[in-house]
Amino acid sequence: MITFDIILVFIAIVFILYSLYTELFGPAFTFMLAILFLGLFNVLTPREILEGFGNEQVAVILLLLALGDIIRKTAIIEMLFDRMFRSARSYNGFLSRMMLIVATFSSVLNNTPLVAIMMPYVHNWCKRNKYSPSRFLIPLSYAAILGGSVTLIGTSTNLIVAGMLESQTIIPGIQELQMFDFVYVGIPMVLIGFLYILLIGKKLLPERSDTAVKSPSGTRKYFIEARIRRGSYLIGKKIGETNLRNLKGLILVEIIRDTNSIQAYHSEIIIHPDDILVFAGDTQNIADLVETESGLVVPEVGMLSKAKKAEVIEIVVSQNSTLIGKEVHEVNFRAKYDAAVLAVHRNGEHISSKMGNVELRAGDVLLMYAGAAFDSRIQMSQDFYFISRVKDFVKIENYKVYLLLGGLLVAILLSALNILALFKGLLILMVMAMILKITNPKDLPKSLDYNLALIIVLSLALATAMTKTRAAELLAEGIISIFMPLGKVGVLFGVYFITTVLAAYITNKASVGIIFPIAITVASNLNVSAIPFVLTVAYGAAANFMTPIGYQTNLMVYGPGNYSFKDFFKIGAPLTVLYMVTTVLILYAIYF
Repeated sequence: MITFDIILVFIAIVFILYSLYTELFGPAFTFMLAILFLGLFNVLTPREILEGFGNEQVAVILLLLALGDIIRKTAIIEMLFDRMFRSARSYNGFLSRMMLIVATFSSVLNNTPLVAIMMPYVHNWCKRNKYSPSRFLIPLSYAAILGGSVTLIGTSTNLIVAGMLESQTIIPGIQELQMFDFVYVGIPMVLIGFLYILLIGKKLLPERSDTAVKSPSGTRKYFIEARIRRGSYLIGKKIGETNLRNLKGLILVEIIRDTNSIQAYHSEIIIHPDDILVFAGDTQNIADLVETESGLVVPEVGMLSKAKKAEVIEIVVSQNSTLIGKEVHEVNFRAKYDAAVLAVHRNGEHISSKMGNVELRAGDVLLMYAGAAFDSRIQMSQDFYFISRVKDFVKIENYKVYLLLGGLLVAILLSALNILALFKGLLILMVMAMILKITNPKDLPKSLDYNLALIIVLSLALATAMTKTRAAELLAEGIISIFMPLGKVGVLFGVYFITTVLAAYITNKASVGIIFPIAITVASNLNVSAIPFVLTVAYGAAANFMTPIGYQTNLMVYGPGNYSFKDFFKIGAPLTVLYMVTTVLILYAIYF
């Protein structure tokens, strides 16, 4: 029987679907309004709304994201990828290696930072080998999604489902999801997805221009000098034989040799020791050049590069500054401010003087490499105004990085063997990272995704409302009546189909919040194990290929790849069907 409370729950669900699809409000605020609505009508009590904050899996998700952010900042992952991909030259060689490596890493690490790390490598490789990034970015996202579905911790969606399973009350005493419950479908689908992209999907990938090489609006263009490092492998080579024309977002403008300026247009120019190379590029790319391993050194940085903590910042010379009319070397920025001037922006003008000889003017924007003492030394200065922080550099001893990575693997292993709960292992690892000063307790809040935590908690509350009012049971009966003619396998197909469609057009987390209680109720009504239905929901929500808005990694590559919605549907729909068929048949064979 349809009660007033059930009608209220359906109104909340329709509102969530409409708001997320039309982007009326953000996901967190949408769920907040829906749960507030149910709370005001006493469908949910305050205790039921807040219960999710005590869910262990919510804490696990936040800890994993925080640790992933710490690992990303150490640059160890970037160095590993650089070694792995350096020898790849052909399209198929790079594509296949990229997909297998990313899928492997994403099975144990959060896939969003992995895609963020890989995208610059994809763009650089494409520049060097004359390919469009649109031929690689969708496969990059898909590989991360496929790999993330292999283990419990591979994607936050799996952890959310595990948390909801732990909190459900429909089927008492149900077993919790373990680390490797996902491998039976996850590993076969990594191989099937890999073969699909390599044999079919690559033919459907568009050939689009690289939008990432364009400077974003509002960024400043700088000219920066880089000296050939002593003993550099570049010495004696022709420009055309090096990657100096393919550094990310940088253009080699000229070479200064002694007092002569040589235009760098000719690929036959041979590089000499102590040559100074002048590059043009925007803010972020100039900052990246500071820590490049390309055989170059930025001389202005000098000993500041040894600092354990530094940052690249932008400042502007004020109208009444005492620096006006002085050359850069006269100011002695290093001694006075614990900083070095990397480049000067003056309305896009190419300043031909050596950096130390540039005469400063009011309004000049300085890109600076600043040490730890910079902030305290400029507090009383009126010589310039702070504009922005471009990039942070944190140097961590190698043994600490390896301890962190090893500790993460140990925590995962102990959890898989049911020796130590993953939450406890990650908490120990986080404390260890603070003791070793790999991260600062003050920086930790910046690594936490509070919106994600709120969405998960409110999704749990929505699931409680659907269960409490029997709205989930009503929907479950509808699914059973539609798909039951096909038997239990038909019901699994129905659950997967509804989950993946919702995830494709709203968000995977929202679809889990809506479909999970329905799936549990379906299993209860059929008097069968709930695990295959729970796993079906997890796969249907996480393995999202059809739209750019369905999964965060799809959204990340959407703009840089210059893709359209049609591109994702054309390539992703067949893969979605393959995933659905494989999931249902394997789960049916194992559990029925």
